[in-house]
Amino acid sequence: AMGSWAAAPWRLGGCGGLHRAWRRAGSSLAGGGERAARLSDLLRSSERDGAPGEEAAAAGTVLLFPGQGSHFVGMGRGLLRYPGVRDMYRLAEKVLGYDLLSLCLEGPRAELDRTQHCQPAVFVASLAAVEKLNHRQPDVLESCVAAAGYSVGEFAALVFAGAMDFAEALYAVKVRAEAMQKASEAVPSGMLSVIGRPEANYKFACLEARRHCELLGIENPVCEISNYLFPDSRVIAGHLQALKFLQENARKYYFTRTKMLPVSGAFHTRLMEPAVEPLAEVLKCTEIQKPLICVYSNVDSKKYMHSKHIQKLLVKQIVSPVLWEQTMHSVYERKQGTEFPYTYEVGPGKQLGAVLKKCNLKAWRQYSHVDVSEDEEIFQNLLT
Repeated sequence: AMGSWAAAPWRLGGCGGLHRAWRRAGSSLAGGGERAARLSDLLRSSERDGAPGEEAAAAGTVLLFPGQGSHFVGMGRGLLRYPGVRDMYRLAEKVLGYDLLSLCLEGPRAELDRTQHCQPAVFVASLAAVEKLNHRQPDVLESCVAAAGYSVGEFAALVFAGAMDFAEALYAVKVRAEAMQKASEAVPSGMLSVIGRPEANYKFACLEARRHCELLGIENPVCEISNYLFPDSRVIAGHLQALKFLQENARKYYFTRTKMLPVSGAFHTRLMEPAVEPLAEVLKCTEIQKPLICVYSNVDSKKYMHSKHIQKLLVKQIVSPVLWEQTMHSVYERKQGTEFPYTYEVGPGKQLGAVLKKCNLKAWRQYSHVDVSEDEEIFQNLLT
């Protein structure tokens, strides 16, 4: 019966609880901050709150947390009316040392696009979207059985699941984002989104692109699959010369579409090695507990087991491909005839919903998105 109280730490501690914990801890983040809620409180709160809605409780709910690239200027504007959200952004300003909210609302776009700003922005906006969902449909959180996050989204998923404290996780995201930004500036590299025909051999194409780079005089060239999105779709990352070679030879490798992603480096490849140590160091000082609901790892598409496991895989994730397609199979695998859970994408963009549709159409039919802009609120006000 875990589902009935699994998401309660988020409701109970909310941001107010985290904010108080932050004040008690002074501003020392390493190992500081009390956990927002304890198990006995969670159980009591779930009894008090009553049973979740019948529909959501039937098959449970799943929350998906987006990653870098889903951001846009104006995100978060539609969330500020919900309790605790402004507190989250105030706390974020203390942790980060700059005004994240005004950067999200007003830009400039070029600054928000920078990895060091973009990752914390998506992390906070996603958890603010959870506050909105809690305010509008608390039964969705009460009946949540699983969560998964795409790349940096894993940190938000783990905070939601009660495994990490909001402020400490945000500090870890800050360190991760700055280290990844620095690593990406060291080598001209990038990421190429590819859709291929069934006969496409991505690994062979990467091998030939690396050989091409060697002929150009690049030592130890990198060109490898960095993200498995859905059947016939991959992201390939590495040296820019390798990606250019793949675009120019797309037909030869049965690629039907290639598109460079608007990111600064080859994330989730060994070009991110310099970012490993800084993140490992900060996670050593971060209190991590076993998640209260199932959270799936990008590294192996399996459930996180315990705190040391989380610590190890979050570090490994920086230099490992994101197995998102495999994770979707793990999350939605069920016996024939079993109902699919209701899925909510919490945070900017609807990319994870689009990917889910390609991975599992039946699961996607129960999907909805928790918007972080103000458009839907304006629209609803016009109707009322």
